[in-house]
Amino acid sequence: MNIPFLGHRRRKAGLPDPEGIAELLAECELLRSQASRASVRLDDSPASLEALDQLVPGWRDDEETLTWLGNDAGLYLGTVIVRTVSGAAWEIRSDGQPVVRLASGREFDVVDAGHEWAASGVPELSQLYAEVAEA
Repeated sequence: MNIPFLGHRRRKAGLPDPEGIAELLAECELLRSQASRASVRLDDSPASLEALDQLVPGWRDDEETLTWLGNDAGLYLGTVIVRTVSGAAWEIRSDGQPVVRLASGREFDVVDAGHEWAASGVPELSQLYAEVAEA
């Protein structure tokens, strides 16, 4: 039912604006907490990725923390890429997975990379960033 004087009460379906998505994905609470305890400042810079690579991986003994931290590490990597690599942007795939798409159209599953980093430390976040920044 459309009653003109009430205006459109329903918001159009769709995703929030790209800046809103970027802010939401940048939260990474567990990673920021772990980094803070280790006196690592996460300032969304490539240098902060190098500092994260140097953390002692005490989280690997706890499966729940490992999974959550891997997710956060991937989202943080994506945040650094989106904020520092020209033309990079977040995109949400049809399966709900956030990925980073470069201006060239190349897509990076940063969350998967974050899980690999949290589980084994390889590849390093700073190495992944360098590869993406070159592309």
